[in-house]
Amino acid sequence: MDRRKVCILMVLWALVHLSSPGQGLRALRRTTGGRRGSGLTGQDANGVPLRRSKRGWMWNQFFLLEEYTGTDKQYVGKLHSDSDRGDGSVKYVLTGEGAGTLFKIDEKSGDIHATKRLDREEKAFYILHAKAVNRFTNEALEGESEFIIKIHDINDNEPRFTKDPYMARVPEMSDIGTSVIQVTATDADDATYGNSAKVVYSILEGQPYFSVDPETGLIKTALPGMDREVKENYQVVIQAKDMAGQMGGLSGTTTVSITLSDVNDNPPRFTKTLYEFRVPESIEVGSAVGVIRAMDADIGQNAEMDYRVIGSDGPGMFEITTNRSTQEGVILLRKPLDYERKRQYSLRVQVENVHINPRFYSKGPFRDEATIKIIVEDVDEPPVFERASYVMEVKEDAPKNTAIGSVSASDPDDKNSLVRYTIDRRTDMDRVFNIHAGNGSVFILRELDREENAWHNITVIATEFTNPRQISRVPVYVRVLDVNDNAPTFATNYETFVCETAKANQVIQTVGATDPDAPLGGHRFFFNLAQEAAGKANFSVHDNKNNTASILTRRNSYSTLQKSVHHVPVVISDGEFPMQSSTNTLTIRVCTCDRKGNMKACNAEALTARAGLSTGALVAILLCVIILLMIVVLFAALRRQRKKEPLIISKEDVRDNVVSYNDEGGGEEDTQAFDIGTLRNPEAIEESKQRRDIVPEAFYPPIRRPVLPPTRDNNGDVRDFINQRLQDNDSDPTAPPYDSLATYAYEGNGSVAESLSSLESVTTESDQDYNYLSEWGPRFKKLADLYGGDDSDRDS
Repeated sequence: MDRRKVCILMVLWALVHLSSPGQGLRALRRTTGGRRGSGLTGQDANGVPLRRSKRGWMWNQFFLLEEYTGTDKQYVGKLHSDSDRGDGSVKYVLTGEGAGTLFKIDEKSGDIHATKRLDREEKAFYILHAKAVNRFTNEALEGESEFIIKIHDINDNEPRFTKDPYMARVPEMSDIGTSVIQVTATDADDATYGNSAKVVYSILEGQPYFSVDPETGLIKTALPGMDREVKENYQVVIQAKDMAGQMGGLSGTTTVSITLSDVNDNPPRFTKTLYEFRVPESIEVGSAVGVIRAMDADIGQNAEMDYRVIGSDGPGMFEITTNRSTQEGVILLRKPLDYERKRQYSLRVQVENVHINPRFYSKGPFRDEATIKIIVEDVDEPPVFERASYVMEVKEDAPKNTAIGSVSASDPDDKNSLVRYTIDRRTDMDRVFNIHAGNGSVFILRELDREENAWHNITVIATEFTNPRQISRVPVYVRVLDVNDNAPTFATNYETFVCETAKANQVIQTVGATDPDAPLGGHRFFFNLAQEAAGKANFSVHDNKNNTASILTRRNSYSTLQKSVHHVPVVISDGEFPMQSSTNTLTIRVCTCDRKGNMKACNAEALTARAGLSTGALVAILLCVIILLMIVVLFAALRRQRKKEPLIISKEDVRDNVVSYNDEGGGEEDTQAFDIGTLRNPEAIEESKQRRDIVPEAFYPPIRRPVLPPTRDNNGDVRDFINQRLQDNDSDPTAPPYDSLATYAYEGNGSVAESLSSLESVTTESDQDYNYLSEWGPRFKKLADLYGGDDSDRDS
């Protein structure tokens, strides 16, 4: 756009905006409140005097077109003060938003230009401040004034939808004009000026099914009877165009995905009118006989259906339930089938939607009916017991081979096969019971003990003679009735003591009783002192009449010296028939007590009696202790035998310094470490190697010495080895000092004395040769003297 067109647009804009009364004049002139004189011009409606102020500034209206594309800087306007005489003494200063960057002013003329293209959508107006000052004195000629530069809008933005795509749902079979969804497009241009932001909506794709309101963007159905079962999804393209849809306007589009939601407009229908199922008569009650399925074109809850039986020639034999996950009708058996009694059943079933839409009910009933035929097949059935279980009773003192009851089973088939009875031995592994194979009588094989087992649970098997694979089982519960056949005893193991200072008739213990029998009326125990102890007893027994008894003293004091332990025989009897009784011995220890009657000490005999340890138990404990001591001694002896005796028993035997080289080395891979092979093989010649961990003050070359030839003596290898080591140490300046100890743990190839064990010396001849020690004694002494040893070292 050239400069001439810009000027024409500005003139047109000024004509439009200045056409309102009084607005142009106020915009072009700004008063300064009477700086340069004022005069009284009249009064207003309220009688307030009016003053006319002389103008101080004048400028053009400031408006700019956005997106200016000219080559020159865009002219904004001109600032001018009536103080400006044109002599260049007035300087115009501009401050505020964009001053100096976006907007620049000519200090002399007051012309303002824009330096960059401006976008109204980024910023619609700029607030600036201007003032006029004396160029030479910098004195303000006019007060600072505020003005606004507005950006004039052009149609440079197309409408944009708030979403892309839109998702919407509308029920199928909706009437024409049913609202679906409203789309919205916005235009960044100025909506207050012209039609740049006035949007009009239209539909590009989706006719004739849908329509759109051109002003609001509301999408509605345009075709009646749209069926989801025919077509479910629709893609509608909507266009939004600015400039009120006129030629040359900008536009934008969006896609609206519309799905028809399901309504219950289809009834369920059976695929067949007659269903037939065959089931064996042995099928269990509650089992599924068959499954039927009705079809429904709807989906979701609109396809949910219920099945029910509306007619049957076997009332209560069958029922039908609905599987909600698959919408199938499951036929269940509610009573046992019997081929010999009825061989075929006929059912009439109905299916109906759960959720019915009254709007479509006029199409017809939303249900369907079908017939189901069930054929019962014959099965060779096992015997059937008269009862589901049997309970029998027998007294525990009943003799063996006593009959305790019987079971009965029969073959339900037409052939009516005979039945044979047996006991499942897995339930009677001790073979306590047996049964008659023909009549099912159950009897015991041995006497029973209620206290051992009060109930016996066995299983009886009935087998057909003609088909042994047909068997049935029935549980039989045998209750053993109680008989008074056990004598009562002490309820627990009592530990009783009496003080030496006890008084007569003092209660020292209360005892109770227990009885494994279980009388109907409960236990009743009687306590008495045994007759054989009644005359010379030191204690008495008092029956408390509540199944307990008190033990009382019969004299004032007791002495541990005379008798430290007393045994009191207590006779306990029950009140049943036949009466059972037993004698129980109560052990009472005599102890020393304090004033409050608390036990302080008892003698050894009493403690032994308290502990309840027999002589055999004490002997066994003693033997265990002896065996443990022997094991410890043997272990110590083995460790001592394995331990090698050192050359020096203790550090005190070394008179001067002991230089210890505790260098273990790095194993076979450490070639610089000490080679023990030289000591074990004296025939090997080894070159001396310098230790890594010792830095000698001076380097001395290794001394090679020939190996001495072996002598006739059997111990020459040891002698040669030691002599060679003595010579090496004497001539080696890097060797340890003479007041140090060097040990050579070398045994040698053999000993003429063979074993020096004292055990072997006893068994061998008296002329055993011990010249080994006599021959080497002086040599060891020489070595000991050389290395600072004494006689004690030599002897050791």
